[in-house]
Amino acid sequence: MSEPSAVFGGETPSRPRGSLRTAVVWEVLGGALRRRAEAAGTDVLDVLDTGGGTGNFAVPVARLGHRVTVVDPSPNALFALERRAAEAGVADRVRGVQGDIHGLFDVVERGGFDAVLCHGVLEYVDDPAEGIRNAVAALRPAGALSLLAAGLGGAVLARALAGHFTEARQALSDPAGRWGEGDPVPRRFTAEQLTELVGAAGLRVGAVHGVRVFADLVPGSLVDTQPGALDALLKLETEAAALPAFHAVATQLHVLGEKPS
Repeated sequence: MSEPSAVFGGETPSRPRGSLRTAVVWEVLGGALRRRAEAAGTDVLDVLDTGGGTGNFAVPVARLGHRVTVVDPSPNALFALERRAAEAGVADRVRGVQGDIHGLFDVVERGGFDAVLCHGVLEYVDDPAEGIRNAVAALRPAGALSLLAAGLGGAVLARALAGHFTEARQALSDPAGRWGEGDPVPRRFTAEQLTELVGAAGLRVGAVHGVRVFADLVPGSLVDTQPGALDALLKLETEAAALPAFHAVATQLHVLGEKPS
């Protein structure tokens, strides 16, 4: 089985700048999967990726040797997932099924997974608390939940830096954290809101990280033209991610929840 760092960690000259946006999540997720596998005494985990789309996370997880089930409402996304998994040589370890997190147990079994990924889902569901409860119900005892959602503070900061001060203020006061009618994101969260949702569903909060604290704000020209800048920015993102002071300005927030044994 591949090492997590070989699959989704470690900066290389050929890695795209977009990797900055997911590096922190991969580091936390890779560690959680490794610990779960060691505790369970197995090299192969059953992983559920809710809203996993075309497999941005599912395929790298399958490359680690795990079995991944992707639940997504889009047939087109699932078709792309199948093709992507085949190209990566992991088609036998990736299964896509059409559905969503509210009807999760119409398509997968309860308590059947060692880890559940819930990335970019809570922003779009009618009832985030129900979505989290379903994700938790899909976990086996001692399983891990990887939760990634849009952060309120990052949106406010981005609108303000773009000169849209009224929209920044609107996002601050809006119950859903939206900056206006044209906002493509239906809902945003604070770190406190996400940890409360995870705790209320019966999980222990293992870690909270800010994601894309700097990556969305630093001009691409600075990163692309300075030797070593991409690696330095990645290290900065990684070190700042765990500091609570930066959670309030992160574009996304990542929470790792752990189910009792």
